[in-house]
Amino acid sequence: MQIAIVLYPGFTALDFIGPYEVLRWLPDAQVRFVWHEPGPITADSGVLIVGATHSFDETPSPDVIVVPGGMTTTEHARDEKLLAWVRQAHTTAAWTASVCSGSIILAAAGLLAGKRATSHWLALPALKAFGVTPVGDERIVHSGDIVTCAGVSAGIDLGLWLAGRIGGEDRAKVIQLSMEYDPQPPFDSGHLSKASAKTKAAATALMARDLAKPAQLKASALLLWDAAIGAARSRRG
Repeated sequence: MQIAIVLYPGFTALDFIGPYEVLRWLPDAQVRFVWHEPGPITADSGVLIVGATHSFDETPSPDVIVVPGGMTTTEHARDEKLLAWVRQAHTTAAWTASVCSGSIILAAAGLLAGKRATSHWLALPALKAFGVTPVGDERIVHSGDIVTCAGVSAGIDLGLWLAGRIGGEDRAKVIQLSMEYDPQPPFDSGHLSKASAKTKAAATALMARDLAKPAQLKASALLLWDAAIGAARSRRG
């Protein structure tokens, strides 16, 4: 079983490490980190570097696709080669999945139109531009052979969800125990519904340091413009 995890410059590390650490334990799992070409890819921290092992062209029909999020998601959601690969690979994949803002890439590829999907809480509004019904109160949203999950840490839950459907519930439980995944966070502030106004404001400001960079602001504006133009043309058609 071939599992293709997309890496792109500016990815968030836990977005892909979480599902990777789960899915690699499935029987006969062959994991590939894919991008335009093999080579080093730098995370959004600017410090962590992970190697893409295969190109899109070398990975035309994986069984499972996982698209992580990151501070540069909107930039890559306009990458036509990436979008074309996602569309084509999805036609033969058993499962296509996203973590965090990776769902914006799936939406830009046209896979989520008319569907329910989730993302990081900060990215949920962007999904509406692509005709997606954003879901902010579910950690995992399943629609046919597409599954999206909430931000960052939810990727571990996504991995276990997929493991249960691919390898069976018993196998998924074994993987969960081997990872000792038994969340007991010291603070109950991991969802918008639980966080104080002060915490929400501080979290937004923290992430805005990267999202407010000129390159990301331009990418976001262009992506939303593309979506608006596409919607207008569809209505006229």
